Amino acid sequence: MSRTARCGALCALLLLPFAAGAQSAPPPGRLLASNCFQCHGTNGNPTAGFERLAGMSAREVVGELKEMKAKPGEGGIMRVHALGYTDEQLQLIGAFFAQQKPAK
Repeated sequence: MSRTARCGALCALLLLPFAAGAQSAPPPGRLLASNCFQCHGTNGNPTAGFERLAGMSAREVVGELKEMKAKPGEGGIMRVHALGYTDEQLQLIGAFFAQQKPAK
């Protein structure tokens, strides 16, 4: 094996951990919850005017979303969002926000 080939192989081996990390999946529920970020802030910490979701219990988040789903004619845009998720997806969203740290 030539010196150039050995150097290339060594570089590839050294960079392998970084390549694997770059393709790791986001935490469960984050992609689903990202729909909430526009109003409720990234990771559930809004800048102003909306409810903080970060640190809420999963049960509370899921309960509120299920309540919105169940009330036709009420809930406005939140009902529309809630209707777009299955109960399993709501559980993932709730678990994601429960794991987030509230901003101080």
